[in-house]
Amino acid sequence: MLFLQNSETFILSMFNNIQLPVINASLISLVISFTICFIFIKIYSNYQVTKNDQKRLNTLNIVPLGGIAMASSFFISVRLLGEAGSDFVYISIFALAIAVVGIADDFLNLNWKIKIIFQFIFVIVPIFFLKLFINFENILGIDLNNNLNIIFTTFWIILLMNSINFTDNMDGFASLNSAFICLALSFLSFIYNQNYLADISFILMFSILGFFILNFPPAKIYMGDSGSLFIGFVLGFISILFDWNPDGTQVLYSSFAPVFLFFTIPVLDFFIVFNYRIKNKISPTTGGTDHISHRLLASGISNQKVLLVFVFVNLVIFSLIASSIIFKSISDLIIVFYLIFVIFMYNKFSKMEIIE
Repeated sequence: MLFLQNSETFILSMFNNIQLPVINASLISLVISFTICFIFIKIYSNYQVTKNDQKRLNTLNIVPLGGIAMASSFFISVRLLGEAGSDFVYISIFALAIAVVGIADDFLNLNWKIKIIFQFIFVIVPIFFLKLFINFENILGIDLNNNLNIIFTTFWIILLMNSINFTDNMDGFASLNSAFICLALSFLSFIYNQNYLADISFILMFSILGFFILNFPPAKIYMGDSGSLFIGFVLGFISILFDWNPDGTQVLYSSFAPVFLFFTIPVLDFFIVFNYRIKNKISPTTGGTDHISHRLLASGISNQKVLLVFVFVNLVIFSLIASSIIFKSISDLIIVFYLIFVIFMYNKFSKMEIIE
């Protein structure tokens, strides 16, 4: 705890008298993220990947340090708001730490058990000390002195981090989907007068966009595990801090709304890939070119048009989720439309050919 207090004091003293409008801080975040990415591209122009026997489309000799650029720009820009509470000072410190774990994995190929241990440590520490958690015990109607809440929240954030990593299978794909999640969170936070979280989400989106410029196909830099872990980590804590049920109604639905928002595309992709691999007796844990994005490429669509397809998909999903939260009187009907849309996408994408 002393380490956290000293870290907070040091970070606060760095930007003690600085306060910028959110749009200025966001633009600075974009510029910093882009600049760091550009520098990495120049420094690692001769980068070579280590041997990888798994079949992937994003294993070219492209440096996977985009996550560090995003994490650094976010860390600086959030503090430029001048109103950053101690909660997000702590969170941003551990977000940087989780990005470093990602770098170690990208360059050293860490054992998955070691990765999970570090993820668990860097997630549970801020949850425990800041007392930030999803009140899962309240949903179940039990009281376990927040122990279950802490465990559930830890696994929620770890799951979110790894789901972002799962979608990092094509140039621009994971960064585009993550940016749309940030945009949706900014909108919902603004609607519910949770303006600080709207600002945080907006800055995160611009950090991602600074990277996306150079990750747009054909990519010049990858986000790597440092990027997917960082983005999932921050989004996870934003989802905890955000009040999904400010008027106290629809407790059960409001508990699952963030699941729909964050996991629609990763879960859809997972079930399509899992079903295909089980049918064809392929290990579900190996990398491959049978994801939704790869199927669209195999149909003859260019990388850029694949991203446009998911711009549309994201707009539909987030519009339905936002509408179900805002227009509570017809939320059940909207969720039915949401489920129909997801089932339609599953049937459509699962019938497409894969890249051989």
